Amino acid sequence: MYQRILVPTDATPLSRKAVTHALTLAAEQGAELVVLNVMPRYPTSYLEGAMVFEAEDVARVEKQWAEQARTLVNRVAKQAQARGIRARAVVVKSDLVAESIVAAATKHQADLIVMASHGRKGLKRVLMGSETLNVLTHSEVPVLVLR
Repeated sequence: MYQRILVPTDATPLSRKAVTHALTLAAEQGAELVVLNVMPRYPTSYLEGAMVFEAEDVARVEKQWAEQARTLVNRVAKQAQARGIRARAVVVKSDLVAESIVAAATKHQADLIVMASHGRKGLKRVLMGSETLNVLTHSEVPVLVLR
């Protein structure tokens, strides 16, 4: 039924649950797995919620984040491959998480997105909304949401 499953992950416990479910589903369906991490951009001004740092410091932090993101998606892709599942590891740098997930689903021709029900907590979720809800609202492919 499914040929390509996109699973966004950020290594939170709920996200790991979505990965586990996506791995099982991909194995059962004989589907390819696209493992996605949306890496945030480093805030570069005080108005964006950060202290102002030198460009070299920002570059160093973003490089570290990129390495962590790449390690995360590669680890999941290796888990998939160990189970005989074709897998791709993808890292996208963006502050627009939901939009990046929907765009990745389109770009990689996913026919299912498997994701956690929430990631943000507290005031940030109230102010910015749920990334999962935004994906559900804007995705043209089915979304399986895990709690």
